[in-house]
Amino acid sequence: MGLEIEVENIPLTFDDLPEIVISAISTFNRMGDRVYPDIGYIGKDYTNLALYQNIYGVLEDSDFFLETIEWLDARAIKKSAEHMKREYDKMKRK
Repeated sequence: MGLEIEVENIPLTFDDLPEIVISAISTFNRMGDRVYPDIGYIGKDYTNLALYQNIYGVLEDSDFFLETIEWLDARAIKKSAEHMKREYDKMKRK
């Protein structure tokens, strides 16, 4: 198109994130879910968290690592609660 590329406007990719954030996301995706039929998703199972910290070598800055996982978990819980509410409202209308 004849336009110059503006590097600062190029969107970030997964690989642009800091290594500790990538490790936290990978850990979050590997952790088991705690789901109940009537309630829905209530969060991740943190039983193996120490194992994943050792696997990914997260010994320093483990507070930020845990905060990232908790942030992801809170968003997943909220999304699940919203989905359950929509489904409940849909069933209630019928």
